[in-house]
Amino acid sequence: MNELTSLNQLLTEFYDKMSSWEQSVVKETGYSLAQVHTVEVLGSHGAMRMKELAEKLAITTGTLTVQVDKLVTLELIERCPHPQDRRAIVVRLTDKGNLLHEQHNQLHLNLVHELTRDIDPAEGKVLIQCLEKMNREF
Repeated sequence: MNELTSLNQLLTEFYDKMSSWEQSVVKETGYSLAQVHTVEVLGSHGAMRMKELAEKLAITTGTLTVQVDKLVTLELIERCPHPQDRRAIVVRLTDKGNLLHEQHNQLHLNLVHELTRDIDPAEGKVLIQCLEKMNREF
């Protein structure tokens, strides 16, 4: 088996395992995966316009509007006037949304700690460099 085929199989297996883990963790919260992903993006990047959020989530603004309506009802996010453009609206996390983000982010940190416990610091640096390069391709 050549390196590209091997890498493809390893990445696919990792993606499948990560997706399965994410589904099981999110299921316990009572929220959907899409809702938690929206909270993750806002928690990581702060308040933003709907168009920006839709781009980060790789969904349409129409799909996002439905998602945001549900998250507002759940009191996880709120719509607010844009601080510099009074014609625009931004969405941001509420205190409840921030708490969900912190809890979910901690689960991710715990998982990364477990996954990398046998990786020495030099390997960790190389892994970070490789992942950064791969993420730039998206």
